[in-house]
Amino acid sequence: ALLVQSKPLDRESEHSLHLILTGLDGGEPRKTGTANIWINVTDNNDNPPVFTQEVYKASIKESEPKGYSVIQLKASDRDEGSNAKISYSFSNIPAKTRQKFSLDAESGVITLKDTLDFEESTGYMMLVEARDGGGLLTHSKVEVVVLDENDNAPEVELMSIFNPVPEDSLPGTVIALIKVEDRDEGENGKTACSIQGSTPFQMLLSNNNYYKLLTEGTQATH
Repeated sequence: ALLVQSKPLDRESEHSLHLILTGLDGGEPRKTGTANIWINVTDNNDNPPVFTQEVYKASIKESEPKGYSVIQLKASDRDEGSNAKISYSFSNIPAKTRQKFSLDAESGVITLKDTLDFEESTGYMMLVEARDGGGLLTHSKVEVVVLDENDNAPEVELMSIFNPVPEDSLPGTVIALIKVEDRDEGENGKTACSIQGSTPFQMLLSNNNYYKLLTEGTQATH
């Protein structure tokens, strides 16, 4: 007798099969004989790795040090042995991003390779891949948002000055135009400008980040 496979096998559904073969003779009474057949289904690399998420998202403060763990990727493979062994890597990402982040091939952990600067970049997008031992691979995306911190001091720039100042200048005469700017965002980027000590001048917000230095009074005459 010839035992023939009648449908495809799937090791992930059944890794072994137990068959009972029965033989009958033609006599009267008929006699039978049986045999147990065990069939082990060997693995074929027919399943690619699968990431737990299509897009991984993480937020990180710009002050975090080198070596900081940003996020861990995770993929699984239904095959077994070397066909199920997964390695992780970046896939065609900008050189600038590769300078900032590293990806551990075994653990899937993304760590900081270099310090971040919100004013340089507010976020990074990375394409990553998981590859099994048989060469099948899959991709996922990683989005990293950089959180701003108050790491920049305000910059004060004297745009113009009217000097010398006549002693008979009227109150509210414009003496100087000053620009105060902070590279941080949100509340960290808001500025205020004032004069220290007792002087015959006052500071008045003109617009946006510009201030006028005036002689004491309520109106500007320039």
